[in-house]
Amino acid sequence: MIAIIKYNAGNITSVRNAVERLGYDCRVTDDISVIQSAEKVIFPGVGEAGSAMIYLKNKRLDEIIQSLVRPTLGICLGLQLMCRHSEEGDTKCLGIFDTEVKKFPALDIVPHMGWNNMAVEGSPLFTGFGRGDTVYFVHSYYAEICPETISRCDYILPFSAAMQKDNFYATQFHPEKSGDVGERILKNFLAL
Repeated sequence: MIAIIKYNAGNITSVRNAVERLGYDCRVTDDISVIQSAEKVIFPGVGEAGSAMIYLKNKRLDEIIQSLVRPTLGICLGLQLMCRHSEEGDTKCLGIFDTEVKKFPALDIVPHMGWNNMAVEGSPLFTGFGRGDTVYFVHSYYAEICPETISRCDYILPFSAAMQKDNFYATQFHPEKSGDVGERILKNFLAL
């Protein structure tokens, strides 16, 4: 069973539908025992960092996420919350990835919304990823490039499009909204 962490962030239904289309049983939950016993964990979200971290802390989900040993995938806000700190609401985050989340500087062309390509490094997440493949982004904040960066994208400046540390994977883009390419990335994660 795949656990999809519920924490009052948007876009969870799209992720659940994408996982079910791939033939996996999944459950949207904030139940600690269900999350800990899951085969894989997905931490998706669209929302605001400060209020999301308050919900996670109130439910003790912050501690649970940090202690997971199963493959775990953060998506969009999930990636940002897995970083050390976010400028959004001056929020202390989970610290899985030792980097900062910052707001794009050019307000007139933010958010970064739409299809973009990216440079990928060797990771099982990107098996079968082609040079011309594109994925779908929608975000106003970005994670800085760091040692855990496994994919870079350029929009105003270079940023981490995907990250990996141990069993933790994360994408700033939305694989569940990225057509066949995103489906392949989700399938790669679920096959880990």
